[in-house]
Amino acid sequence: MRTAALAALAWLLAAPPGASAVAAEAVSAQPAQSAPAAHIARALPQARLAGQGGYSWFGLKIYHAQLWVGEQGYRGGAPEAAPFVLDLRYQRALDGASIAAASVEQMRKIGAGSAAQRQAWLQTMERIFPDVQEGTHISGAYLPGAGARFYLDGKALAEVPDAAFARAFFAIWLDPASSAGELREALLLDAAPRR
Repeated sequence: MRTAALAALAWLLAAPPGASAVAAEAVSAQPAQSAPAAHIARALPQARLAGQGGYSWFGLKIYHAQLWVGEQGYRGGAPEAAPFVLDLRYQRALDGASIAAASVEQMRKIGAGSAAQRQAWLQTMERIFPDVQEGTHISGAYLPGAGARFYLDGKALAEVPDAAFARAFFAIWLDPASSAGELREALLLDAAPRR
């Protein structure tokens, strides 16, 4: 029973379909400015918190997400233009293989990549994503034109040198077609470039 419940929760990790029981909630109208964790500051000089929000399913908190941007911010019309870091702090124990499967399913739903690419990406994510517990942080740094770098609780986890994978992975949360529209809005609250 516990395994089935965890698998169902893991399926929801990467912004599940917009069922009425699924809710994303903005933490506040304006994100509180806090200092980035050391690994985020190293990956993204001059990092600032653009937005944050929680993701719940049937009242169960799944994870809390934060989007960190640099001075170039995040531009929806050119998401590949600048680096950023998406940090997920899990509020439930989830199986790494299920996280990978949920991520690929969400990539498929937003039309990212071909079937062959998604199969290769699934294998990559199954290899690198660990099982998580309540309080585990997985941070993903978007490296424009180069790929993505992942951190587990602030320590280097893996680098994926595939720009198409990186665009597809972060689109799960940031693409206008994301299944988690409210969470997307909360993450992008203050993401515009600053001059």
